[in-house]
Amino acid sequence: MKKILFAGTFDPFTVGHQAIVKRALPFFDEVIIGIGQNMQKKTFFSLEKRLSDIQNAFENEPRVRVLVYESLTADFAKEIGAEALLRSVRNIADFEYERSVADANRRLFGLETLLLIAEPEYAHVSSSLVRELLAYGKDASKLLPEK
Repeated sequence: MKKILFAGTFDPFTVGHQAIVKRALPFFDEVIIGIGQNMQKKTFFSLEKRLSDIQNAFENEPRVRVLVYESLTADFAKEIGAEALLRSVRNIADFEYERSVADANRRLFGLETLLLIAEPEYAHVSSSLVRELLAYGKDASKLLPEK
């Protein structure tokens, strides 16, 4: 069974994240969305809210599983049997960073990385943008997956 791990804090999970998972599904038997927990990092949304939002976004897709982890992403990927990591690229600056991380994961941990470019309508969407809009009381519903 071919598995890929899409790991992040997903604070919050956006329509851009959802689109990347949907684009990866044809290539893998299972996409595991791993919500990484760092107890020192302050998050905007609770773990329960993030978990619920992601599960709701994929409630009709049995090939998507959501798990929570606290370890190094590479260790977690090996623990669950993921063949590769899934990463989203929104722009050229993202690409340079993600490519360097992918190279490090390959050399240090033997993990390949699938870099998927965001579709144009989602290229501007990021978790930090959504958090900022919500903090200022703005409507960010178009940037979040529908229930």
